[in-house]
Amino acid sequence: MNDYIEPENDESIIKELCSPLPKERVIFTYLMNAIAFGFTTLALIPLLSILWEIFLRGISGIKWEIFIKTVIDNGFGNAIIGTITMVTIGAFFSIPTGVMTGIFLAEFGQTNPIANLVRFITNILTGVPSIVVGIFAYGIIVLATKGFSAIAGGFALAVIMLPVIILTTEESLKLIPTSQRLASAALGGTRFQTTFRIVVTAATPGITTGILLAISRAAGETAPLLFTALFSLDWSEGLLSPTASLPVLIFNLYNDPDPEKNQLVWTTAIILLGLILCVSIISRIVISKRKIK
Repeated sequence: MNDYIEPENDESIIKELCSPLPKERVIFTYLMNAIAFGFTTLALIPLLSILWEIFLRGISGIKWEIFIKTVIDNGFGNAIIGTITMVTIGAFFSIPTGVMTGIFLAEFGQTNPIANLVRFITNILTGVPSIVVGIFAYGIIVLATKGFSAIAGGFALAVIMLPVIILTTEESLKLIPTSQRLASAALGGTRFQTTFRIVVTAATPGITTGILLAISRAAGETAPLLFTALFSLDWSEGLLSPTASLPVLIFNLYNDPDPEKNQLVWTTAIILLGLILCVSIISRIVISKRKIK
């Protein structure tokens, strides 16, 4: 009897699953999709309009010579080098410190009161305005060295990058299954070996993504560099001298009455957006590879 009823139940379930949805549900689905698409379009309009305006005004000024000339010669080669230099200095300070702090918080400081304090301070740093970071770097580096410099600018960018790297590193490590840690311990691995050979290796794509996002944010900062690296119309004389950067160039020359300088501002904006876009694309590639794995 049961053998006879069960096939009938299975057929009814299959028929119900394969039957089309009621018209009310279909209309509701299309309505929600239309609303979501509409709000997405509204959100993209300001962004696309800004990008379009920058592209229209700046594309005509892109020439090979502006990449090797300085600001004083209507180029921004020194600003590109200055931005890369200060972001590199910031990465040199923030990446090792941020990654090691994130490892400590995720793997060794779950119940440590010091870890809770560090996590609390890190969360606060993520919301600190960048201009406050610039004032802090001014008091720590500029006043101590008695001069604006690329090192001071790099230090300010490092402070901005640090909380992003710490939090992304911690969250990436937390996503690694506990079973991998237990498997390593079962094979005789020490806590140090398990953390750095298994857990950190598995979380490398997420950590790399956080680092790239931090670099992308630091590359577009202006306020901290106004108080630390200042600006230079010519090539920088060294790491302890005022240094030009792309964001500060845009800030300084935006209201310049000279048409060539004004054109240079829009072209600089395209280059800056291009650099940030490249970093963002790299981070997306890292994320996609991580999902594939």
